[in-house]
Amino acid sequence: MTLDVRERLGPALLAALASEVAVLDRSDAMKSAGVGRGSELVRDRSVRRDRIAWLQGATVPQASLFEFFEEIRSGLNQRLFLGLKRFESHYATYHPGDFYKKHLDSFRGRASRVVSLVLYLNDDWRAEDGGELRVFNRDSENEICGQVLPEAGRMALFLSEEIPHEVLPAHRTRYSLACWFRQDEVPLPL
Repeated sequence: MTLDVRERLGPALLAALASEVAVLDRSDAMKSAGVGRGSELVRDRSVRRDRIAWLQGATVPQASLFEFFEEIRSGLNQRLFLGLKRFESHYATYHPGDFYKKHLDSFRGRASRVVSLVLYLNDDWRAEDGGELRVFNRDSENEICGQVLPEAGRMALFLSEEIPHEVLPAHRTRYSLACWFRQDEVPLPL
């Protein structure tokens, strides 16, 4: 599902988040992303080339964003009885040529990451800029269900264990936020 949340979040918050990730990107505070966690973390540039910085809610824009994420978590629990206890989030930067091949956000049956959210922070993004989120049919993994252009204020939500997706190569620098709503209570080491 994709939603336009520009009105809900407001242009000032979206601009502040975009500015924050741009500063982190320019200062080399972002780290090469990998697949897995802790001792199982693997950094393979043939699979994933983005750079990330985990959010702690420590800045004013992040605190406002975390309030929004908490509303979503609560709403998902009230309407869908998912038992979501917490969320985790990071900024992601894709420079020209960067991509993330087809994957799931959680291993099936682990019930840790349940719902994935991606929020885009890119003004004036055009189709020729690339970097789309491509979503596949969960029952026929080669069938493309849709593509999401990473325009500022656009948000995608999907089931973490069920929906295969990928990020197509970007042709200009692309900023986003990824968030996962989880059923486990204790944060795992990043």
